[in-house]
Amino acid sequence: MILLLHVLIAVSSMVSVTLAFFLPSRAKLKLSAALILMTLASGTYLVLSTRSSLVGACISGLVYVCGVLIGMAAAYQKLVKQED
Repeated sequence: MILLLHVLIAVSSMVSVTLAFFLPSRAKLKLSAALILMTLASGTYLVLSTRSSLVGACISGLVYVCGVLIGMAAAYQKLVKQED
């Protein structure tokens, strides 16, 4: 059950970052950040509770975090340009 929740949160965060990129707003960026933190927290819980491979989880987690952070940074830059 926690795995399904983890995947749903991760997909939601990617959708949120995508929306924030195309329609930037501070609220969307805050929501994206909260979803990213929830994804990291649930992923950490999964690794600790199932004793799965830490290396595989860390590589997947780093790819996910890098992707969404790049998207958030681009969305933030668009928002700043929009506000000027």
